[in-house]
Amino acid sequence: MAPTTGAPEATPPGATPPDAVQLRERTRRLLAEHPPATTAPADFLDARFDAGLAWVHFPAGLGGLDAPRALQPVVDAELDAAAAPGNDPRRIGIGLGMAAPTLLRYGTREQQERFLKPLWTGREVWCQLFSEPGAGSDLAALATRAVRDEGTGDWIVSGQKVWTSSAHLARWAILIARTDPGLPKHRGITYFVCDMTDPGVDVRPLRQITGEAEFNEVFLTDVRIPDAHRLGDVGEGWGVARTTLMNERVSIGGARLPREGGMIGPAAATWRERPELRTHDLHRRLLDLWVESEVARLTGERLGQQLVAGHPGPEGSGMKLTFARLNQAVSGLEVELLGDEGLLYSDWTMRRPDHVDFTGRDAGYRYLRSKGNSIEGGTSEVLLNIIAERVLGLPPEPRDDKDVAWKDLAR
Repeated sequence: MAPTTGAPEATPPGATPPDAVQLRERTRRLLAEHPPATTAPADFLDARFDAGLAWVHFPAGLGGLDAPRALQPVVDAELDAAAAPGNDPRRIGIGLGMAAPTLLRYGTREQQERFLKPLWTGREVWCQLFSEPGAGSDLAALATRAVRDEGTGDWIVSGQKVWTSSAHLARWAILIARTDPGLPKHRGITYFVCDMTDPGVDVRPLRQITGEAEFNEVFLTDVRIPDAHRLGDVGEGWGVARTTLMNERVSIGGARLPREGGMIGPAAATWRERPELRTHDLHRRLLDLWVESEVARLTGERLGQQLVAGHPGPEGSGMKLTFARLNQAVSGLEVELLGDEGLLYSDWTMRRPDHVDFTGRDAGYRYLRSKGNSIEGGTSEVLLNIIAERVLGLPPEPRDDKDVAWKDLAR
């Protein structure tokens, strides 16, 4: 991928990574050569990627400079000060938070060069085809099949996926499917990149309690996936999927926030602006939740610092669990604080939004939307098991189906 004309040249592979001063200088050159006020946003994002300033910890030539992840804020601060266009992370969060780290770890160079740039610039939206009607919390029990076409080497995929955010917008999907039903359920799974424009892909909206449909169900009928779109080895898809899932939990629960960012912000604002609603009991409870939210925020900062050294671990499950519990508690308190007003929901209309909005609109919306936080991105019950076994070192729960062939399991 050749750099855009006029963009700072990327650091050659093997060269010494830039430090903060060099990154700041590189960013300022980018801004001088592509002034945000006169450069089309898409062109600016292309130039930023080619300059290695998209995600500086990625390899040279893939939007990065092999620099420490901790230096990304140096670039972001310069760009924010210049009012440079962003890539709308909420709209492309699945690509940024889940697909990109998986492609970086398991993708071939050809796959990385094909997918990462349009993913980061937002030209191509991604979704995640993991959960199924009979395999949500127990994801490894999935039944979607991928059968090899021995004549072409392609894979023919059929099955049903569910709870798929952004499927109605997506150009590509990360997909896991069963390629050997004769093996136990955690084996015999293979990981693919699926073309959502294939005629065998049928996307249907799932209307939620909020009235909108940000989720979808997806039916796959003889979808042909070339073997060149496989990530990892055949039958080793569960290991690849775990990388995706760990990054997903961090991207949902471990987002870096300012003080009073997230759900606690609107609740605290209501408390300050509406003194007539206050009671001693609500004050005490709000203070408790404010402190818990601040602890969670600072823990997320520490987790982000740990990620500088490598891939996310099971600790991200703790952040996702805390995120769900706090969102539900805070939004419930806000509704209680508002009394009758808290029961109002001003915009219960069917629409298919282009991003997930955890804290937007009014208190009624926030209360209803938070109910999904303990399900999406891994149910709270599954995350408790992960924390118990992989963080605390407690004995695992008995699993009678661990060594039984998937085809012999009761369904």
